[in-house]
Amino acid sequence: MVTASAVRTVAGDVPAERLGVCDAHDHLFFGSPRLPGQELRSLSAARAELAAFAAQGGGAVVQWTPYGLGRRAADLPPLSRETGVRIVAATGLHQAVHYDDATLAGLRGRLADVFVAELTEGIGTSGVRAGLIKVAGGFHALDAHARWTMSAAAEAHRVTEAPIAVHLELGTGALDVLDLLCGELGVPPQRVILGHLNRSPDFTVHRQAAASGCYLAFDGPSRANHATDWRMPDAVRALAEAGHADRLLLGGDTTTAAARSVDGGPGMPYLLRRVRPRLTVELGEEIVRGIFVDNPGRALAVEWRGP
Repeated sequence: MVTASAVRTVAGDVPAERLGVCDAHDHLFFGSPRLPGQELRSLSAARAELAAFAAQGGGAVVQWTPYGLGRRAADLPPLSRETGVRIVAATGLHQAVHYDDATLAGLRGRLADVFVAELTEGIGTSGVRAGLIKVAGGFHALDAHARWTMSAAAEAHRVTEAPIAVHLELGTGALDVLDLLCGELGVPPQRVILGHLNRSPDFTVHRQAAASGCYLAFDGPSRANHATDWRMPDAVRALAEAGHADRLLLGGDTTTAAARSVDGGPGMPYLLRRVRPRLTVELGEEIVRGIFVDNPGRALAVEWRGP
């Protein structure tokens, strides 16, 4: 079965043009042993953060939290209804360091099937379907875990047409990811989103990646130690001037409780309150509207297939 091109939100499939102003990479819920004590678990805080984002004109949030890291899928549709913000959930798997050995062992031999089921049937017993697959690379390299998860993502993509979003560790490894996903595994570049490129402001690599036809996601500030945050407007401008404005996405990537605006951090509203007007100075309103509205719709809308 093939459906008309649509973005798969937690409340159902919607046409791309109904997505609105989009935070293309963020987290409402997230928990990892790598960030003890900083988990995003509070339902009330998530609701308040979404409301604050909506008050700035936000229309949609893409949650990149993958399998096993506290997605709270069943809570996402009520949050969407209560705040009026559309939410896209993720399936997929993060780096191995985020999981215990038993969890990973239990996914051997069936990872692609898990991804497909979460995209087409629902996450767990929630009935909430994911709208993209999130995987991760390593620092300037792809280890065996990354190759396993990306191979499974490519297989799930072939069954469903789902977009694949990639965490680039500190922004590195973009070309290796494209060589694997789009070269060896045959995923169309326009179905791939590379995340965290702002953390490695190598403008030459950015242009090479954009030339492939994939989408490039810039995000943050999520934590105070991202020393390259100030380079982001220059990187985005360079890509726009090189003719790649239609490949660009922006997100807040709120990964810790302290980063939420309702807890004193920049959070989701900062993306629209400060980042958007800053980029408008550099690029003009038309290009910035494309980055926040048009590009996310194209990146996320596909003709969904089922197994």
